[in-house]
Amino acid sequence: MRVLMLSKACIVGQYQTKLTSLAAKPRLDLTVVVPPAWRDERGLIPLERKHTDGYQLVVAPMRFNGHFHLHYYPNLPEILAQVRPDLLHIDEEPYNLATYLAAREMHNLNPNARILFFSWQNIARYYPPPFAWMEKYVYQHANAAIAGSVEAQKILRAKGFVKPLCVIPQFGVPDSFAPSPVSRERGPVTIGYAGRLVREKGIQVLMRAVQPLQGDWQLKILGSGPLSDSLPNLARELGIADRVQFAPWTASDQMPGFYNSLDILVVPSLTRPNWKEQFGRVIMEAMACGVPVVGSDSGEIPNVIGDAGIIVPENDPAVLTGALNVLCSDPARRSDLAARGRTRALALYSQQRVVDDTYNLYQSLVAELCMT
Repeated sequence: MRVLMLSKACIVGQYQTKLTSLAAKPRLDLTVVVPPAWRDERGLIPLERKHTDGYQLVVAPMRFNGHFHLHYYPNLPEILAQVRPDLLHIDEEPYNLATYLAAREMHNLNPNARILFFSWQNIARYYPPPFAWMEKYVYQHANAAIAGSVEAQKILRAKGFVKPLCVIPQFGVPDSFAPSPVSRERGPVTIGYAGRLVREKGIQVLMRAVQPLQGDWQLKILGSGPLSDSLPNLARELGIADRVQFAPWTASDQMPGFYNSLDILVVPSLTRPNWKEQFGRVIMEAMACGVPVVGSDSGEIPNVIGDAGIIVPENDPAVLTGALNVLCSDPARRSDLAARGRTRALALYSQQRVVDDTYNLYQSLVAELCMT
């Protein structure tokens, strides 16, 4: 079974552990195409070559890098002709130019090859031409899809995709995300945030929520983005600058160390007309590390946290303050949520489960190919 995956997300080293596990499956010959870097609000994110054993990693040039809807790989036709995959896994949204061009090229090269795409879209958005035309083409020519969440699954069905559709998170939690065997020194309760520094992530809400907190606490904000300059100014205005630490986004293999430096992780996302939280990967990573999580009720966050954390209304600093006061003053409550979170992360979001579910989907699609 020859599988070619197209995925800009796999420039992240920790995400490549999914690829090594997939490649270890029986009778699977895996090729993965990635760009040399990807540009977003954090700047240029270069390819991390961390876990590249067992499969072929092809670094291909990308045009319109940083343009979510318009980027594509001009050399992909040559790569497809060389690999001649039985299955093309396009790890992109169906309305993107990269997805349309890849599906069209694969269909022209081999009309019988299986095509699979991925979607996080959890808001019913209807795009103007040519994106609507591209999305319709992908729906018609794809044999199956993966939705990253139940909400994304509902949206695909509502928009008319009637073929096989599995709910599988894009990436699971690697084994390296685990509680540290070394006990932390006692000190202030450490509250953390990790992610893009953009308004919809609600960091300003978090900073206003910690200002009136009682007791000894500190806040660690890890990330990069457009708010990198304004957030330190807000900390000074709130009079908490001496308790807030800022650090730029770090390599993926350093994230377990960050989580293990925390007592609480907060995910205070804010729903916007064109966006709501699609998953919140940091939630499952923190839970796997035994860190209790407080999240807003934006998008998929309540479904990811379940009963293993605390859900608060979005954009309500006072309620968030109350939740944090409870956790800061109650180590037993933090320990209980930490244990629940780790159990939930391992049961629902482990890398092995994601790999097994993805491989089973591959097998079913290629089995269909063999029957045609």
